[in-house]
Amino acid sequence: MAKVLYEIKQNLGWITINRPHVRNAVDFEVIQLLDNYIEQARHNGEIKILVIRGAGHDVFCAGGDLKAFSGLKTADEAYSMLSKMGKVLQKLFYFPKPTVALLNGTAVGGGCEIAAACDLRIASANAKVGFIQGTLGITTGWGGGTYLMERIPKLQALDLLWSAGKITAKQAAEKGFLQHLIKNGSLVEECCNYLNRYTEHAVEVLVAYKKVYLDSLEGRNIDKRVEDEIKACAHLWETDVHHHAVSAFFNNNI
Repeated sequence: MAKVLYEIKQNLGWITINRPHVRNAVDFEVIQLLDNYIEQARHNGEIKILVIRGAGHDVFCAGGDLKAFSGLKTADEAYSMLSKMGKVLQKLFYFPKPTVALLNGTAVGGGCEIAAACDLRIASANAKVGFIQGTLGITTGWGGGTYLMERIPKLQALDLLWSAGKITAKQAAEKGFLQHLIKNGSLVEECCNYLNRYTEHAVEVLVAYKKVYLDSLEGRNIDKRVEDEIKACAHLWETDVHHHAVSAFFNNNI
């Protein structure tokens, strides 16, 4: 079974993290596949909007696969993984067309970082979101903290990061993190209906406005901030606090 799926329907490019049995957690293969498919979508003229989603009905993405990454002990080892996924999120953030995270369910940790890298976030009204990295003794490690601060007011972002807790979709919408909540009907159909307001226009229009937005960020050193964020997480990764937290996580899930 492919860990990531890619398809194009009605001018929408769909990338689906397809690991529902492990809450759509990201491992090394998922990182590579996401990178490959984002590149393919970038060069496909049929696509007007790129949508990232998780397989199943309950979870968008639970972040990094702790089991897959359990062998990473030092800051250098952690940095190698973190920077690879960091480049994936960078490609999402700078993607020349609109990008959307469709949260079919819970998005936590790195799942929230993926969502923050997208331009818009559409979610099931039952979804929950949380930058819970602090509970594992680390910080956002793929650049999600930086992207979050470009999406919502900085003090609101700090509250989400410092608290490391989960909030409801309604609360996330009130903070401006989610742009649209779907209460009834098919999540995919309702998402498509919402995005039809964009896809009915020429792709050149969408690209031009995305450029206006990206140009407005010049001089704000986003890339440097992301790199510093990744290095900070890598430093915390090798601490006893993190390793003990991961051990406790595994013990609680046996």
